Order: sequence, then structure tokens, then C-alpha cells
Amino acid sequence: MAVLIDQCLGCDACVAACTIENQTPFWEELWRTHVEDVEMGTYPDTQRIFVPRLCMQCENPPCYYVCPTGATQIVEGGIVVVDEYKCIGCQYCVEACPFGARYMYTYEDMQKAKSYYGENTIHVEPHVDKCTFCYETAPDGTNTPACVRSCVGGARVFGCLDNPDEKVTQLFETGQAVELNPELGVKAKVRYVLGKSLSEGEVDNF
Repeated sequence: MAVLIDQCLGCDACVAACTIENQTPFWEELWRTHVEDVEMGTYPDTQRIFVPRLCMQCENPPCYYVCPTGATQIVEGGIVVVDEYKCIGCQYCVEACPFGARYMYTYEDMQKAKSYYGENTIHVEPHVDKCTFCYETAPDGTNTPACVRSCVGGARVFGCLDNPDEKVTQLFETGQAVELNPELGVKAKVRYVLGKSLSEGEVDNF
């Protein structure tokens, strides 16, 4: 996925769509994706930008290597997911993630989810939760995450990086989409197109 920072409106439609589709525990202010509202510079030379954040879907994910049960898995397309039946809630992966993209979905959250999402909830065991590019929930035939489908500004570009005709592939290959904190060596598959007024160093501070 490539995130076009200049096109993010800060409307949070992506957050709402993800919350509904993946039944995230918003009552605890926990989300699979969120949008950071950032003020930069000093008066009078200031700017306000919106930075969508989510799991970076690392090619070399630290969360995968620390998981003692195999609950964190890499599936088709290189997407990192969590098997909630294998997760024991040790939260090693939460600590290992350098982007703060994981959180615990507790038994209490499961019970509360029923009051918001109905009895037929998708989370059935306490486990660590995270963005999965809607791997389990995207409508048949689309495979497109809810955040992408709902983005009114077109700030999220999603596709298969193995397809040279995809816009996201072209953004990666031309270097327009840059990796945050490349020194970590995780090879993130979520990258950012910085826009006109933002440097790579500035984004690394988020």
C-alpha cells in the first residue's frame, strides 16, 4: 500500500470503515488504522498534515519472529495475520512491533463488542489484534481493505506489488513511495508519498 499524504483529508472515514468491518475495540481507543493530526513548524511558518497509520505489513516482521506459538503468520501476498486460536496473549509481538500497530483484544472487549456489533461477532478468543489488509473480511472478489474502499481523498493506493501495471508498484519502483525508518530493516510494504512540503526525515519522527 502507498499512502499519499497530500491527499489525506483527515476525515477519518477509513477509521470508521475499518472499525465496522473488523469490529475494533474503539471504546478502548484502539484501532487497526488511525489518522494522526500533526502540526509542524513554528509560527508563522506552520502547516497541518494528516498521516494515516496502520500495520506496515513488514516483509521482515519482528512480530513474527518473537511469537512463541506460531500465532503470527505470513499468508498469501505476504500479509501478516494473527491466528487467534493459537495466540496465548503473551504480547511479545506487541512489544516487538516498532510501529505500535498491535493491541490486545481482551475477553471484556469480546463481551462489549456484542453490544455494538451484535451477537455474531468475528472475534471469538482473546488475542492480539492488528491490521490484516482486511484479509479475512474484504468482500469476495475485491480483496481491497475497508480503509481503501472508504477513502474519499484517494489517499490510499492498494494493489499487488508483483504486478508491474499496478499504480502502487509504480510508486514503489520509482521511489516516490518511501519507507519509514528504513534503518530498522523490516522492509515495510506500507510506504508514504510525502508530497511537496514534507521531507523524509520529518515523517520518520511520527
